[in-house]
Amino acid sequence: MGEVGEHRQFGPDEYNKSGVLKKALYEQELERLQIELVKLTHWVKTGGHRAVVVFEGRDAAGKGGVIKRISERTNPRIVRTVALGTPSDRERTQWYFQRYVEQLPAGGEIVLFDRSWYNRAGVERVMGFATEEQVREFMRTGPEFERMLVRAGIKVVKYWFSVSDEEQERRFQARNEDPTKRWKLSPMDIESRARWQEYSRAKDEMFIHTDIKQAPWWVVDADVKRHARLNTIAHLLDQFDYGNETPEPIELPPRPAERPGYVRPPMEDQSFVPRRY
Repeated sequence: MGEVGEHRQFGPDEYNKSGVLKKALYEQELERLQIELVKLTHWVKTGGHRAVVVFEGRDAAGKGGVIKRISERTNPRIVRTVALGTPSDRERTQWYFQRYVEQLPAGGEIVLFDRSWYNRAGVERVMGFATEEQVREFMRTGPEFERMLVRAGIKVVKYWFSVSDEEQERRFQARNEDPTKRWKLSPMDIESRARWQEYSRAKDEMFIHTDIKQAPWWVVDADVKRHARLNTIAHLLDQFDYGNETPEPIELPPRPAERPGYVRPPMEDQSFVPRRY
């Protein structure tokens, strides 16, 4: 495994009165884990490995925040985020998994699915977008689909972000009050507030059918965002027996002297962005 296994143990005085890891310590630990993520991506690239990471859970559970922290320091050509929208009319006539297959990783890639084929067992079922026969078929074929991926050499890691009713409501209210986050409140989010129990029942049945040993579900306690981010990243790193393939620093040669005979056009001929700051 990578060095992440030697993680630091934080004492009681390193948490605030609400039991949340203090911000400075959180940022320090996040940076350490992100360095490990860079090591992981170099290992994936040099070894031609393939991995799929599925992020599922209730609305406002913090999936996007974790994905952002995973991807913000890594190479987007290696770590790719997929967040598919509503299927088109054409896609609705395809084999259900077809549009997800198109997004699967090639050698040297990790794909992060911000929601995935599990839409069928969750939102599509609860909101009535899928028939019960379609849901039953998904419960039968979903595990086989994932076993096929694993047999093909693709690592499959699945996370379910669990958030309490009270915390989800607090986050919805905060989004509604913040103009920069209000776009996150979709009609589906509003409807989900009224269907908490239906979503719980759908999730429980989904786990019964799809929590398989080749690709088990890992539940993330997501009520505290800082803890959920650190716990998920540390756990994800533990799923790979990666080494440190990070390239050594290179010695940059001196910049060559300007060649004589070339005169650059006047700077005044170019259009500059106004300096407002």
